[in-house]
Amino acid sequence: MHEDDGTEISANTTPGGGFQYERRFFCQDIPQEIVQNEVPHLIVQSYYVHSNNYALRVRVKSDSISMKMTSDLDPLEVLRKHRDDFRSATVSVKGPSVGGTRYEAEQMIDPQYGVELILRGGDVLIKNRYSVWIGEDGWNLDIFGGNNAPLVIAEALRATPVTNLVIPRFCITEITDEHRFSNDDLSWNPYSSWAQQFNEELAARGPEFQQLFGHNRFENINGDIE
Repeated sequence: MHEDDGTEISANTTPGGGFQYERRFFCQDIPQEIVQNEVPHLIVQSYYVHSNNYALRVRVKSDSISMKMTSDLDPLEVLRKHRDDFRSATVSVKGPSVGGTRYEAEQMIDPQYGVELILRGGDVLIKNRYSVWIGEDGWNLDIFGGNNAPLVIAEALRATPVTNLVIPRFCITEITDEHRFSNDDLSWNPYSSWAQQFNEELAARGPEFQQLFGHNRFENINGDIE
């Protein structure tokens, strides 16, 4: 089941800021049947602060630009070429992620100011985001470009802690609270610089899923829940 209006899925927050609840997973790809009828949001975002898992972020977003996420993409060149196609922008402050919970306060700003701020500083990344419903949960599926290609991350979000989750079959291993996979870390320490090391770690230890969030349920290759 998919979102009717194509808007980005996000956890509820209180006015002026609140806590986000999510679980995040490393993926190797996303089955086409899940996203074939979905239009992704193209997101470019810059981090002006990223220290001890605190972050200050400016994000611009467009749903009218179709762009494949490749390793040679330059986010700033994309902004310069398509600046008038970005119709949404926010400034966000984010606290540390602990146990799948992270504080965030977000404010809408004029998209052109957002574009200009990103062009002028910070550490920048680019990604396509598909927002879909899988079973009973809303998921954001992020496909990264530039120095973070070919990274794919899936995150399940709720208004309360994400417990007793049905984990889709394309989720390889859990990366909730693994800071190197946070967007703020990826902006300055991109996936391409340590992908081989991570793949060697994954091969040695195998997939891992946290046991702190109730009972994990898994979708098998036939789509059944185990």
